[in-house]
Amino acid sequence: MAANAPRPTRLHETISALLHSQKQRLTPTRRCIVDVLEAADRPLTIPEILDARPELAQSSAYRNLVVLEQARVVHRLVTHADFARYELAEDLTGHHHHLVCSNCGRVDDLPATAAVERSVAVAIDEAARHAGFVTEHHRLDLVGLCSDCTPE
Repeated sequence: MAANAPRPTRLHETISALLHSQKQRLTPTRRCIVDVLEAADRPLTIPEILDARPELAQSSAYRNLVVLEQARVVHRLVTHADFARYELAEDLTGHHHHLVCSNCGRVDDLPATAAVERSVAVAIDEAARHAGFVTEHHRLDLVGLCSDCTPE
């Protein structure tokens, strides 16, 4: 390892293994993107990722996010807003839900508390049983207006 090279963390080692399974590797650009997403408290747009790390080229960010998504390192959230948002996959960060603003497109993480998960599990089990469907996992997006967009 070079003297100035960042030390690998457990997260980076896990991501490296996921990328390796896709015949890819954790390049400095991919690591940079991962680090920005890890530090964020909510899913980010590509412009927000680029604002956090101006040395990243926009075309490179797009290409590398596709690779990271294919390797199941990154999850892409599509809202009605102009830009998709990206976050590290739940397998790496833990299960959570989202609050999605229908006006500005902002997406915030909502922790999946035990009480919420019990209620959601009951509703999902009932709906799946009625449809003859077997669920593997779930995602829950609550859509409404964020505090900045709520009329006073």
